[in-house]
Amino acid sequence: MLLGDGMDRRSLTHEILSQLPLAQQTTAWGTLGTIKPYLGFDAESDVQYLVEAIAGADHGAILDVLTNRTNAQRQQITKVFQALTKQDLLKSMGAALSGNLERVIVGLLKPPAQYDAHELRAAMQGMGTDEDALIEILSTRSNQQLSESLAFYQRDFKADPEKDIASETSGWFKDILLALAKGKREHYTGIIDYALIQQDAEALADPGARSKGAGERTWISIFTQRSPEHLSRVFGQYQKSHGLEVEETICKRFRGDGQAAMLALASVCRNTPRYFAERLHNAMKSEHAPPLPAQGPGADDKVLIRILISRSETDLLSIRSEFKKRHGKSLYSCLQVETRGDYQAALLALCRAEDL
Repeated sequence: MLLGDGMDRRSLTHEILSQLPLAQQTTAWGTLGTIKPYLGFDAESDVQYLVEAIAGADHGAILDVLTNRTNAQRQQITKVFQALTKQDLLKSMGAALSGNLERVIVGLLKPPAQYDAHELRAAMQGMGTDEDALIEILSTRSNQQLSESLAFYQRDFKADPEKDIASETSGWFKDILLALAKGKREHYTGIIDYALIQQDAEALADPGARSKGAGERTWISIFTQRSPEHLSRVFGQYQKSHGLEVEETICKRFRGDGQAAMLALASVCRNTPRYFAERLHNAMKSEHAPPLPAQGPGADDKVLIRILISRSETDLLSIRSEFKKRHGKSLYSCLQVETRGDYQAALLALCRAEDL
């Protein structure tokens, strides 16, 4: 179905966009993301283009629009598409696409908080729990982002996310995730509290022998409530005072998933882009999955898709830099090797460019 150019349609589009929250109409340029606001953005023109692309199964045209718009602009496109075609854009894309390409496009069209909510749900459904996905999402989102994601989780799945986490995990790992889900991490004000740095470093060094598990609970409390900027300084003070990196002590105090979660938290606090760079690198090691000729040598596509979508407007440029620095090759070239077809084109469009 093609759309006309009548004044009534332009008026309808203007009315729809005027009713959107201001936060959805503007996006700051001052980020280290690869996706920036599209200049001269026209939601109605994009809808017309997508209608024709869907009808003609033109995947390249779909990618051309959706990987060159911010999420806020995609939300406007979604609303205008619904108003002008009386159809749901997500469902239309689901019917027109399949496989990993569909996963990328559907992920791009959801609001970030809803996307995270659905990723959390997927990590706790089916055979086994995806512990790495849970800790990745819960440890790298702001308090507000977590609050919004858990609200979407409750709305879309009619379930309590904290109860689901509690039922799907156990031990210290469960305690870590539930503490993160509370969204109580302190906001960094720019003021360095040297006394608190010393206090926290000493608290981490206390063996907690007076009460079973007291030491571990202290570690979890500090790691999940202090700001990353503060924790980075605490780690430095801990090493200076006790001759150990916090990671060494984590490996002695914790086991299994709890240990992995605490090590991930330490990595996030030390250098978040580096944490994501390592996640991406590990996702492209061939031993993580059997060969899939249609998609590539065996990448963990869920990880690639989630990180490239979720970081494309925040710090993907920094992640690319860390990836090149640590592995001597660019993220872009690795994606070229590990993926194929339209799916490859989608990920490369989000990654944006080669790092020489």
